[in-house]
Amino acid sequence: MDFIGAVGPVLPGAGGFVLIGLGAFVLPLLARRVGLPAVVLEILYGLALGPSALDWISAASSDAEFIQVLAELGLLLLMFLAGFEVDFGRLERQGMGPLLTGLGVFAAIVAAAWFGFGWLSLDSTNQRIFLTLLTSAASLGIVIPALRETGRSATSFGQLVIVVAVQAEFLSAVAIVSFGVWFEDGFGVGLLGVPALFGVMVVALLVLRRLSWWYPERFQRLFARHDPDELGIRSTLALLLVFVGIAQALNVEPILGAFMAGAMFAYIFRETGALEERLVGISYGFFIPVFFINVGIEFPLEQLGDGSVLRTALALIAVAVVIKLLPAMLLTLRGHSFREALGAGVLLAGQLSVIIALADFGVQIGVIDSGLAAGATLLVGVTAILSPSVFRALMPPLDGPSGPPDSRDFLDHDPESAP
Repeated sequence: MDFIGAVGPVLPGAGGFVLIGLGAFVLPLLARRVGLPAVVLEILYGLALGPSALDWISAASSDAEFIQVLAELGLLLLMFLAGFEVDFGRLERQGMGPLLTGLGVFAAIVAAAWFGFGWLSLDSTNQRIFLTLLTSAASLGIVIPALRETGRSATSFGQLVIVVAVQAEFLSAVAIVSFGVWFEDGFGVGLLGVPALFGVMVVALLVLRRLSWWYPERFQRLFARHDPDELGIRSTLALLLVFVGIAQALNVEPILGAFMAGAMFAYIFRETGALEERLVGISYGFFIPVFFINVGIEFPLEQLGDGSVLRTALALIAVAVVIKLLPAMLLTLRGHSFREALGAGVLLAGQLSVIIALADFGVQIGVIDSGLAAGATLLVGVTAILSPSVFRALMPPLDGPSGPPDSRDFLDHDPESAP
């Protein structure tokens, strides 16, 4: 009874359990029927429950505290899966040409964002830097499905757009968190935490690659479809938590540790199969939706009633879209048509979940306020709906099959590269 009394205050009330459970279950089904991304409905659902609307979940309640704990887990899983979906095999197969083109496009996006945000009345240069990095990110969750749906994922155009999106997502996330460390601690010992974390990742990567080479049959069990012990799930979650713990010990934002853990796993194991399905099922089936519901609960709707805040949010959306459309024109230099380059810009302008997580990070460290974070959330709501739709209008489906599905070797078992 003492134990129950100890944990009782941590748990939500009966209504909190019901609202969380129903939201996580019903919203994806409803999103499919109405043709909207689930993340949009989850944010709207949280907005309706929170203090800005019905106030069924108030800011100081045990319900809100419990949801915040689940939301933090959802955020870490979201960043882990963002690193997990980086296809290093694809990058290696592309060679240096597309990689250099992608870096050139990304550099142009960053430069355009820096110039664009110079026209806004921001409070500081730090805000300008953060928003530049934030809006330079891309969303593979929009790019890859849209290319597959139109039959272009296996074409040279589709492969190049994916390379640009991978680099934009990875480099932006790392740059934002590194900037956050500098913003909080300045040029000091704390800034060494980021390279130290990369050093730990390199050592862990070399050790895991060697072990996977020596004992492939044991590592194969991680990806078995039927494993009563679920070692695959245990190993990925253990890797996530270990890197989050190391990041905290090095005074680095935990979301970078989560992102790097996912990227390292994706680099070592090129074919995750059923493991990826189960991990995505657990994450997007419950924890990540709770994160977005919590974003809605904490959404500062009343601030958007201020004309200046609303204008800034709309200007942020306009800049975030334009800075993707103009640099995408560089793709014409590689022989792609103007229409293809425009379509690439439209796709790269689409944003989903990661930008909300990074904007939330910006609020936590104090570099942006909740009004700008609300603008980032609106950006996701607008572009997640319009970007794929406009792309399909610009680039109708090709005749014939869309090409073979992406393939990843289970392990990089090249005898020439074996340790």
